Amino acid sequence: MPQAPEKIQKTEDEWRAQLTPEQYRILREKGTERPFTGPLEFNYETGSYHCAGCGALLFSSGAKFDSGCGWPSFMIPADSTAVEEHEDRSFGMRRIEVTCARCGGHLGHVFPDGPRPTGLRYCINSASLTFEHEKP
Repeated sequence: MPQAPEKIQKTEDEWRAQLTPEQYRILREKGTERPFTGPLEFNYETGSYHCAGCGALLFSSGAKFDSGCGWPSFMIPADSTAVEEHEDRSFGMRRIEVTCARCGGHLGHVFPDGPRPTGLRYCINSASLTFEHEKP
């Protein structure tokens, strides 16, 4: 069974110094980017997606699919302990928020309308991610 990652604790000033204003707004203030504007939405190269806040491996390119929703979408995290899910009742809706298990950064939301075999759609902000190409 995979072990939960060690938690990263930083002050808000430390996060602000490390992240771009857009990354800070999304990761630390639970913001979202406008649909179809994130640079990773249309990235289908082979590699891995990491948390822009702490570098933790979150998703693999093999789990990415085109959902048409305007944000990068994945069927499953890279590891069962990579992300945490929390109930989100903001904006008068009931959704499931997805955060990085290591640093607590807001990534996006997960919905039960994805493809088989999981039936899940992890709808993730590009600004919450970095992409690392697979090494040959």
